[in-house]
Amino acid sequence: MRFLLAVGYFCASMIGVSATAADIQSVTSPAGTEAWLVEDHTIPFVALNFGFRGGASVDEPEKRGAINLMASLLDEGAGDLDATAFATATEEIGAGLSFGAGADVLTASAVLLSDNRDKGVALLADALSAPRFDDDAIARVKAQILAVIRRAETQPQSIASKALDKAIWGDHPYGSPEIGTAETVSSLTRDDLVAARDRVIARDRVIVGASGDITPAELGVLIDTVLADIPKTATSTLPERAVVQGQGGETVIDWDSPQTVVAFAQPGVGLDDPDYFAAFVTNRIVGGGGFSSRLMDEIREKRGLTYGVSTSLINGVYGASWQGGLSSSNADVDEAVDLVKAEWARLAEGVSPQELSDAKTYLTGEYALRWDGNGSIAGILAGMQLIGLPIDYPETRNAKIEAITAPDVTRIAKQLMKEDQLQFVLVGQPKPAKQ
Repeated sequence: MRFLLAVGYFCASMIGVSATAADIQSVTSPAGTEAWLVEDHTIPFVALNFGFRGGASVDEPEKRGAINLMASLLDEGAGDLDATAFATATEEIGAGLSFGAGADVLTASAVLLSDNRDKGVALLADALSAPRFDDDAIARVKAQILAVIRRAETQPQSIASKALDKAIWGDHPYGSPEIGTAETVSSLTRDDLVAARDRVIARDRVIVGASGDITPAELGVLIDTVLADIPKTATSTLPERAVVQGQGGETVIDWDSPQTVVAFAQPGVGLDDPDYFAAFVTNRIVGGGGFSSRLMDEIREKRGLTYGVSTSLINGVYGASWQGGLSSSNADVDEAVDLVKAEWARLAEGVSPQELSDAKTYLTGEYALRWDGNGSIAGILAGMQLIGLPIDYPETRNAKIEAITAPDVTRIAKQLMKEDQLQFVLVGQPKPAKQ
């Protein structure tokens, strides 16, 4: 569960490199695994991102949290090395290894100094193919995860988010936290973790992004070395696509606090939808633009009802939603929620040239900043493959944003932004009218 951090890795990652889309190469390993690479030999280290499709979404329902716990144990000993020996071996070569499970992907990331690359690759390969799952490590990491679960049960934001996910996704894996529940995690055994590994870590699920001091030929050999001893196929099937459920309304969860936390959502827009970029710009204007967004202006700046309100297009591999959140005093939350609905509806009346220009300027300008540092680049390359973006996406993205017009935003607002379809979850003690 640790993120191993050595001095050599820290220094290299802080220096960073930048890249452009034109630098991306498609590489196929001798065994046939595809990877995307940004090659840069100015700094002697490479960042690797191995992703395994499905992630925590392929948990068995009654063992929710198994894949998250399993991923958290991958650096707690492998092969002949127990947890302490594995950590020592990693630190001695100045490497950084980290593992984690999200809703859509299990990720194994490595940052390796060029001089010690082969040793780092051997550790990574062992972690994926021969994790020990020692009893003491299981007990320790399980206790850490259970503490996180219990802490979330005392945090209104977490309670609201969990309730909203359940409301909009129902029984789909997106409807429950990938970390699991106290009940399911407590009951997990070593056999469950071995089974969880086989459900997701397999060659037919892998995607690879790499950046740094490595050639395409070297990367191909490296990939086959890492994957040599893992199963060819996973034992699970990938989830079906999900559609946001419900037709709007409010759910109130009583919580003793002077503030009420609000989470809200409606159906989103898929990345493969021709109107995705119009919705992307629209979101920036309505709630994704910080202090420049309409919701922030109306609810905070003009009325002082909240410290902050924001919205985002949430795009998972299996479903898309449009979500937002805020908190307000119990006495004011009724008005704040009504203002969200009003602004949601008002966008259909049109946007000003300045609003549109500001949104597009920000969205096109900030994108280049993401391509800074080998670790970030490797993660972006793997993420693009995970969600099905073409290899030339970084070259075409900004032009698609620039092409969005004010009529496009108005059209999207009229078609998609239905205030009566917004589903709200309120955690607190709002005024009686909301109960």
